[in-house]
Amino acid sequence: MKCFDPSGPPGPEGVFPERLPRVRVWDAPTRLFHWTLAAAFAGEWLTRDARYIDLHEFLGYAIALLVAFRLFWGVAGTRWARFASFRPTVAGAARHLASLARRTPEHHAGHNPAGSWAIHALLVLAALQVATGLVTLGAEERLGPLSGRFSYALGDSAHAVHEALAWAMLGVVALHVAGVIAGSILERQNLVASMLTGLKRASAASAVEAKRGVAFALAAVLGMAALAYFRGDAFDARAQPRAVPLLVQDAEWASQCGDCHMAYHPSLLPARSWAALLARGADHFGEDLSLDDATRVRLAMFAARNAAEAHASPAAWKIATTTPPANAPERITDTPYWKQRHARVAEIGAVHASDCGACHRDADGGSFSPRAIRVARAVPGKGS
Repeated sequence: MKCFDPSGPPGPEGVFPERLPRVRVWDAPTRLFHWTLAAAFAGEWLTRDARYIDLHEFLGYAIALLVAFRLFWGVAGTRWARFASFRPTVAGAARHLASLARRTPEHHAGHNPAGSWAIHALLVLAALQVATGLVTLGAEERLGPLSGRFSYALGDSAHAVHEALAWAMLGVVALHVAGVIAGSILERQNLVASMLTGLKRASAASAVEAKRGVAFALAAVLGMAALAYFRGDAFDARAQPRAVPLLVQDAEWASQCGDCHMAYHPSLLPARSWAALLARGADHFGEDLSLDDATRVRLAMFAARNAAEAHASPAAWKIATTTPPANAPERITDTPYWKQRHARVAEIGAVHASDCGACHRDADGGSFSPRAIRVARAVPGKGS
């Protein structure tokens, strides 16, 4: 099996990779970027639930920082970190894949031509993930630096794109890992270990500097960013129930409804649902509301003005747009959005589904910001 190093300067043709010396081809900043990005991407997948929005948001900012650094290092970095050393070309990738199929792989000191496509694709996808994530956060949840700058509808579209990009990125990662495994087997060298140690079999002229100082600086910036994001006062402020502006309240609504249960804000059901509930006040889930006509009219007017169709909060917009026009659910737990949102919350069995305040610290105000979620844990012997 003949192997060569076309990214140069190569050893004599016919030298097996295992006979080449181990030299540093991956500098410390490139390795730190690689593994930190991998960890951040994995963390994003594990924190997709709204309950972990703080960590998910921070990991997004970390990925943005990493991508920005990699763009800089792709120009100012050491030889094999520079984009000029691994320009993606169709011909180069085809040639390299053909060599793998023949089990006579080309040997490259840096990224091989097929891998270069994966690296560029991951950077582009990561950047797009950050952009769509910021738009989703600001438009759909009214959080982050773009809070309130876009419509709920745009946020919903950005969320769909954000999820599609995540799957696309996962696919590229899978292909990249498969390529690394195949290359390791056929080249008879551990390419994963190379990215950990920086050492790889290549000609002595391919060696680069370690640049540990730059790696330390990158790690320090990431660490300071984490401290700034999660420091006590700032983190506590973000976690307050008032992360979304307070919705319009009404003392009579709070009094009449709050006597028996939490006074659910009108934004949590469509106007037609409230109209049906108030029209049947004598049989309100087996109870008689005992409302005089004047009170019933005032409550109906407040409900109509502030129902889900008013889009006063992200939850209201979702409820209004996902509930079929022909449906008038009389329980919040019967709305499609509530069911979808709570589908993965196994802990809902720890409390009654109607006890919103057990998990949502801003339930009384009706905002239901993801920052205010603290899911109740199961209590032994306690059912729903």
